[in-house]
Amino acid sequence: MKLFTYFRSSSAYRVRIALNLKGIVPEEQYTHLTRDGGQQHSAEYRRMNPQELVPTLIDGEHTLTQSLAIIEYLDETHPEPPLLPPDAAGRARVRSLALAIACDIHPIDNLRVLRYLVRVLKVDEEAKNTWYRYWIELGLGALEMRLASERETGRFCHGDAPTLADCCLVPQMFNARRFAVDMAPYPTLQRIEAECNALPAFDDAAPERQADAES
Repeated sequence: MKLFTYFRSSSAYRVRIALNLKGIVPEEQYTHLTRDGGQQHSAEYRRMNPQELVPTLIDGEHTLTQSLAIIEYLDETHPEPPLLPPDAAGRARVRSLALAIACDIHPIDNLRVLRYLVRVLKVDEEAKNTWYRYWIELGLGALEMRLASERETGRFCHGDAPTLADCCLVPQMFNARRFAVDMAPYPTLQRIEAECNALPAFDDAAPERQADAES
């Protein structure tokens, strides 16, 4: 199994967490998103992943893209420990939380979006960071409301074991801090994040612990 990853990509970070939780150690291929004009834009990488994004996971003859699809593939092929609940309602809730992050928060603040703001729309640095924080705060506020009030929330986003939702939450919290988002309004998210990061599977997946990490 080979993972094409970049230390600061939150999508790759999600998959690293899931692999660690499953006890899977893939070969890692580091794909720098800004060096050489972005190594994900090379012809070789584009043939493998036409979206020119990380992560990409190769498992035998299968080439998999999109972090949530990769994590669900890992959950189906390596079912222990499970990252989705056994009941339909629980699975729907976990997917809802994960998608709120992966589809509604993260894409608006992705590297290519921020670059477009700066390079094409000529937005200055302060305005770019304001854009970033606005969407992060809007999304995290909704997650805080849900996780603080819903009875299914436990030590983690859903119950007392990490799920797909936690694999998404922790990288998004990391990104929020990178852009100096005030985290005080999100005590429930911070509590769950701390529970997650106390586990080696999360701690070892952190950007600063990756072989390709930069200061």
